[in-house]
Amino acid sequence: MARAKARGSHLFLPLSVLALLIVINLVKGADYFSISLIHGALYGNIPNILFGASELVILAIGMTLVTASSRGQDISVGVAGAITSAVFVQVLLRAGDITWATILAGFLASCAAGIVIGAFNGSLVSIFRVQPMVATLILFTAGRSIAFMIDGKLSPILANDLTSQIGGVIPGVPLQTPIILTAIFIAFVAVLLKTTNLKLYSESVGINEKAARLNGIDPAKVKFMTYMILGVCSAVAGFIAVTKAGRHDSVNLLRFVEMDAILAVAIGGNALGGGKFSISGSIIGAYTIEVLNRTLLRLEVDTETIKAFKAVFIIILMVVASPVVRESAAKALRWVRARRESGTGAGTGTPGAAAVSSAEDTPAEKET
Repeated sequence: MARAKARGSHLFLPLSVLALLIVINLVKGADYFSISLIHGALYGNIPNILFGASELVILAIGMTLVTASSRGQDISVGVAGAITSAVFVQVLLRAGDITWATILAGFLASCAAGIVIGAFNGSLVSIFRVQPMVATLILFTAGRSIAFMIDGKLSPILANDLTSQIGGVIPGVPLQTPIILTAIFIAFVAVLLKTTNLKLYSESVGINEKAARLNGIDPAKVKFMTYMILGVCSAVAGFIAVTKAGRHDSVNLLRFVEMDAILAVAIGGNALGGGKFSISGSIIGAYTIEVLNRTLLRLEVDTETIKAFKAVFIIILMVVASPVVRESAAKALRWVRARRESGTGAGTGTPGAAAVSSAEDTPAEKET
């Protein structure tokens, strides 16, 4: 029961924000949930949200693990996605004939590149004990230049039906392929956390490294592993992003997605200082950010000013979710409950009131 309540409290913030945004959209137009079937595929606000948030959901999952274990954030996930997707594109272009086999080979090569990137960042954090944001700032600064060099200083185009189906719709399948890939990835992570001790170890290291070490857990290995997992998440996100775009733009691919990934973790009710985490909360947080972006567009907010409106919304959200506000709200709630209970006891002459009266009379009786 207590565990269920804890999960519910973690999900209260993202679900309430998501519900608020849905209400705003329903006020704007009652057709918000309408879905149409076009050329055998489902289109509408909900499918578009699921489609648009695919990369962010995957990155938020990896960011959650890194935040929990290292008590810091990786600000290079978008750049890592640009590098790994550049590797994927080069494998396809050099293969000549693009088939499902070459696509799989390119995807595995991009995942290997993601693991290398994760190992680089993870070694700085876990072995050399560099602060996570500072450690990943190196790749954030130089990463897109590396991707540009891998591209051969060009912007390669993926003019192929198979890659278009991965980034769009497979004939005969009603859902867009990125939505399916995201669902498969979420299921894989759920099985991983269920069948291994990754969640327990990450939370233990994030809460107290010394205590974790005394219990036989190696904090350095746990941090290193979570960064490699995030590297794979970056590779999967880059794979989806480049197949969506149909070309590799090393400058703009997954640009500024790092901030949204960190925000998704925070909206999901996870502490950015590490420790206990909720993957489901981060996933809901990622979809909430996508709903927010589309809501601002639906309200006809200018593209140039969307970031300002989004920043204001985030400030309000973070203040409401801050520990100070939560503690104040909890104190106010306890005070109201105490006043209510004291008022009830005084008005009805309950045993509780009699007990208090008896306790107050006891010293006087002793003196007499």
